[in-house]
Amino acid sequence: MLIVSLHKIKIHAPIGVYKEEKILGNDFEIDVDIALPDTQPWPFADYTVIQKTVRRVLQQPGQLLETFVQQIHASLKENFPFSLKIKVTIRKLNPPMPGEVGYAQVCYEA
Repeated sequence: MLIVSLHKIKIHAPIGVYKEEKILGNDFEIDVDIALPDTQPWPFADYTVIQKTVRRVLQQPGQLLETFVQQIHASLKENFPFSLKIKVTIRKLNPPMPGEVGYAQVCYEA
């Protein structure tokens, strides 16, 4: 199996439950890992398609990271139907809450 990864995709987007988040936005960091079959020649997974897919999905209006992680996963599966498994991780950096929190994270793998 071949794993193609694109990590630490950084995006600022107006995603969140609170009104301020929709106005000011939040900083997000996304990791994508795509498992490809072990065949010759190796299957091809274009990094730019991965990055553009993540950006397009995160520019949509919404509130929950759980929804976005599934939408990114579904879009990537459409672009790479030959993939064996896709793992998408979204981190909201410095989430707006009391205390010091580095990030909130949601991960989906199937």
